[in-house]
Amino acid sequence: MARVTIYSTGTCPVCDNTKKLIKKWGISYNEVRVDQDQAGLKEMLEITNHARMVPQIAIDGKWIGGFTELTEIHMEDQLDELIES
Repeated sequence: MARVTIYSTGTCPVCDNTKKLIKKWGISYNEVRVDQDQAGLKEMLEITNHARMVPQIAIDGKWIGGFTELTEIHMEDQLDELIES
């Protein structure tokens, strides 16, 4: 099972870019389409303290933020630690 979860919608270009980037980095992920999955939307709202924008990204159920936070964590060489721990 993928440890990374991306909460997205079908009409979000930033979500598409996030998924492409994560694939490029060789990280597997689970996508939850909150525009089609009410339980997934509820899960995202609980994990993110009611964030309304997508994408939202969680690793092992811990919210790390969106695309900007993901790239910052990667640039600071902290992403591998989060994925491997």
